[in-house]
Amino acid sequence: MSKSDPTYAVGFSLWKRPHVRAFLQDREVVFTASPAGLPKSGLLEVVSWGMRYADSDFPTGSRVLRLEDGFIRSVGLGAELVRPLSWVCDDLGIYYNPQKSSRLEALLREGAFTSALLSRAVGLREQLTISRVTKYNVGKTAWARPQTGKRVILVPGQVESDASIRFGAADIQTNMGLLKEVRRRNPEAFVIYKPHPDVVAGLRVQGADECDANLYCDSMIEDVAMSDLLDGVDEIHTMTSLTGFEALLRGKRVVTYGMPFYAGWGLTDDLGMSKSVAARRDRTLKLDELVAGALILYPTYVSRHTGLLTTPETVLQELKEWRRRGAKQPRWAMSMLRWGLSFMKY
Repeated sequence: MSKSDPTYAVGFSLWKRPHVRAFLQDREVVFTASPAGLPKSGLLEVVSWGMRYADSDFPTGSRVLRLEDGFIRSVGLGAELVRPLSWVCDDLGIYYNPQKSSRLEALLREGAFTSALLSRAVGLREQLTISRVTKYNVGKTAWARPQTGKRVILVPGQVESDASIRFGAADIQTNMGLLKEVRRRNPEAFVIYKPHPDVVAGLRVQGADECDANLYCDSMIEDVAMSDLLDGVDEIHTMTSLTGFEALLRGKRVVTYGMPFYAGWGLTDDLGMSKSVAARRDRTLKLDELVAGALILYPTYVSRHTGLLTTPETVLQELKEWRRRGAKQPRWAMSMLRWGLSFMKY
């Protein structure tokens, strides 16, 4: 394929198509509803959302790119169709699927982290924690650490149908399974459970028996900013949630029960790591090497103001401004959104 050949974007909903063009603005993008609409011959470059399609769904020899949300995304939820400021574009796999190496894993395993890059990572990490920016930047209710002498553990809920659990979880694959195991291992701790914000907003389905979460935790919290929680707890226990990565940025102990991208590098306590994945992740990383790979080298960032490719530092400033102004959608728009979500999954 040559630079003049188009990139075929497969299976994207109408609302996502402008974002695909924005993040692939160096390419000519042609949209098709399914792999059946692709040309039958020639070397193709195709792009799809996450793991919706397998490599085998595309013509033999195709170069497959996979798009997904980045780790500093927006003020508001992706499931609410809020505009993203960062996506990743992976030509090897995708970061939440440890069954094969992703471009992020390759960067972390083989990358050369120069002093200039690490200095930039230090600055970005410090600004993220000072400004209290996380992936979605939602939650408004005030919260304070419980007045107890116990260790405080946060268990973040996940959407159980998400691909990150389907591909990256280990023996434990449900929120209730995780909560029960955390309680079993830490009977003396004060355990906080935070349901996933998409579930709280009614945009995604609650997990199996998740309504019984209060039986296995000391407190269940919904509309609290993740940055506030992370500041006040001692540990995070998770299957594959990005919250674990955000906790590492803040110097917290992280225990993983699955195989998220940030596990296996010597920075987390890993209880669900397979031997094959551990064998690939055979490098011990420093925190700012992980930050450099995951936040600087891997994602693509698009400015909210110019629509052009930009840096994580610029996006961080734009997110801070966006958060100050608020991102609430009109009630009529949310009603239409909920009605249409089943038709606009990707």
